Amino acid sequence: MIKHLLSGADLDAATATEILDTAAEMATVAGREIKKLPALRGRTVVNLFYEDSTRTRISFEAAAKRLSADVINFSAKGSSVTKGESLKDTALTLQAMGADAVVVRHPASGAPHRLANWVDGSVVNAGDGTHEHPTQALLDAYTMRSRLGRLAGLSVAVVGDVLHSRVARSNVLLLSTLGAKVTLVGPPTLIPVDIAGALAPATDVSYDLDSVLPNVDVVMMLRVQRERMNDSYFPSAREYARRYGLDGPRMRRLPEHAIVMHPGPMNRGMEITPEVADSPRSTIVEQVTNGVSVRMAVLYLLLGGNNR
Repeated sequence: MIKHLLSGADLDAATATEILDTAAEMATVAGREIKKLPALRGRTVVNLFYEDSTRTRISFEAAAKRLSADVINFSAKGSSVTKGESLKDTALTLQAMGADAVVVRHPASGAPHRLANWVDGSVVNAGDGTHEHPTQALLDAYTMRSRLGRLAGLSVAVVGDVLHSRVARSNVLLLSTLGAKVTLVGPPTLIPVDIAGALAPATDVSYDLDSVLPNVDVVMMLRVQRERMNDSYFPSAREYARRYGLDGPRMRRLPEHAIVMHPGPMNRGMEITPEVADSPRSTIVEQVTNGVSVRMAVLYLLLGGNNR
């Protein structure tokens, strides 16, 4: 097992499958009266978040606590970071406190890679800028496998703001490794030039959502990340929703078995309508549940699993 999880590219098919299989075992804990395992007792996990987060931060905290780890939550707001403390000095502080694992979210792409050079413990990338978010890709893959029974051979459309999406990059890398076929869909202004070739040569690109929908097993809608946009990438929210939003009529064009995913948080009415988000095809709430199991598996294999 690898020491750090920084990118979807860190995982080969065997390692990724081991994490997914372990997550399936961890999922049984949620059905118990006492949702605890002693696997990481005595280990310290630090959640180091420089960006706002709800799902990811709480998911990692729940995962570590269910494994009986000691959890320290660090938020940049209200810390010495506001006084000018650098990431390296924060890392050295955590190292001095004996952190066994650091889960980091940072607005700068590549920050987790730098952190991994400064601490002795394991580093898990919980999202770095517009770069990657590998545990989100793992929980997405786990959800697809749970719903559809397989990953190899699946056709997956990732739709929307690919330019600013760390989720899209990690999913392309991981799903391609596991044998799925990924198509990136969105307006030309929101799909980087040659991103498919740079990440996985077998990845396709399309600017026409309607032509892609009848042939996919999974459609993954991405949030339009206005907080990262400095320019006008499309004429208006209404125009974007008309061309690239998933509504009821578009959902009914999907194959009968196809599922709808979204990493959250959603802009209801823009990239996805409430009718679709709340439909039986939607796995959005299921993804949150699966996120805890997958992150339990990652922490266990990085920390406890190494000692088996």
